[in-house]
Amino acid sequence: MTGAVLSSGQAAAILFGMFFFLLAIRVPVAFSLGLACLPILFIEPRLSAMTLVQETFNAYNSFILLAVPFFLLTANLMNVGGITDRLVRLSRSMVGHFPGGLAQINVVLSIFFAGISGSSTADAASQSKIFIEAQRKEGYDDSFSVAITAVSAVLAVIIPPSILMIVWGGVLTVSIGALFLAGIVPGLLIGLVQMATVHAYAKRRGYPTYPRSTWNELGIALAISIPALMTPMIIIGGKIFGWFTATESACIAVLYAAVLSLVVYREMDAKGLHAALLDTGKLAAVALFCVGTASAFGWLLAYYQIPKAILAGVSAWEMGFTTTGFFIAAVFLLVGCFLDAIPAIIIVGSILQPLAKAVEMDPVHFAMIGIVSLAFGLVTPPYGLCLMISCAIAGIRMADALKDTCIMLLPMLGVLALLILWPGVALFLPSLISPEFLR
Repeated sequence: MTGAVLSSGQAAAILFGMFFFLLAIRVPVAFSLGLACLPILFIEPRLSAMTLVQETFNAYNSFILLAVPFFLLTANLMNVGGITDRLVRLSRSMVGHFPGGLAQINVVLSIFFAGISGSSTADAASQSKIFIEAQRKEGYDDSFSVAITAVSAVLAVIIPPSILMIVWGGVLTVSIGALFLAGIVPGLLIGLVQMATVHAYAKRRGYPTYPRSTWNELGIALAISIPALMTPMIIIGGKIFGWFTATESACIAVLYAAVLSLVVYREMDAKGLHAALLDTGKLAAVALFCVGTASAFGWLLAYYQIPKAILAGVSAWEMGFTTTGFFIAAVFLLVGCFLDAIPAIIIVGSILQPLAKAVEMDPVHFAMIGIVSLAFGLVTPPYGLCLMISCAIAGIRMADALKDTCIMLLPMLGVLALLILWPGVALFLPSLISPEFLR
């Protein structure tokens, strides 16, 4: 940049070199991003350490980001209020008679839970506590139990409402309503291929199956679950039809979950409410701290025009629409292995956005390629936060669950490839219901 002491290359070397060094010595990602900025801020005369504070604060000064803690609180209220138990009963009535019944229930519950929480880590923690020990008792292998629990948890960031969609929409100025609609079909397709994978495992390893539920049992389970299933309808429908913003929909979801837990199901007491609020505070603090330091890191990248320098080299490859889609997916898949999804969106999404625009890729299609690709990073080492959580609860090493995890990711990669090759997978519902959201 004109007037800057450091060139783009020097600044990039310091920023990324410091960041990866800090990761290597096991400094948490959010702190690594912030600390990596400090050498540049001390070297550059026009900047100061206060710049880190200012840019971090500017990231928090966002009405949209208020939705993050509210969606997390909705999920926690549903866990302590007995809502999750009703959804487990419904899932068992629907798919318990399929081969590998308990694992099938695990996947279907993740689909239901994804429509409520928006957080894969919250899903992984709650599902692991519910299913891993239960699957052990029924003779499932530990590696399989951990793998399917962690892999199914990633649906929470693909099926709306998704925290990643809210961050993406806020940072890259994309309609959150369109993203909510665009995530439904890819998320359901990934859920279906996960169920097919469980079917194949169950047939091969002889995992148990539950007796088929009667239509009466299914009807009763559905009836008691309808109030809970209305939550995603309220959140997504309200945003799409313009009744309220993403943040307002998250607040309404909290109120609705509280009413269900306190009045309808009557299973939440003061202790449960305190636990839900405490857990929400912890998860929201981690997520939003990442947003702040990643924004400061991204601001420095923009200050030194590093994205422009990177894109100049990539643009010389003259890639077409499909090749660009696979390139974007590959970058996000790689970055997701080392970086949390939220800072990856803020930093890498901003860098790749002009590349997608150059090949006339719809911003919603670009967003879904990025979000689905980053979802893989939640179960791939060395970061793999969902896999870490499931392994910790199961009491096994991550290496012991890697083989089954990788096998389960293969059909999911097929869905990602389909999403790239056929944009209609993501754009069909937005174009059908709210075409004004596109482009």
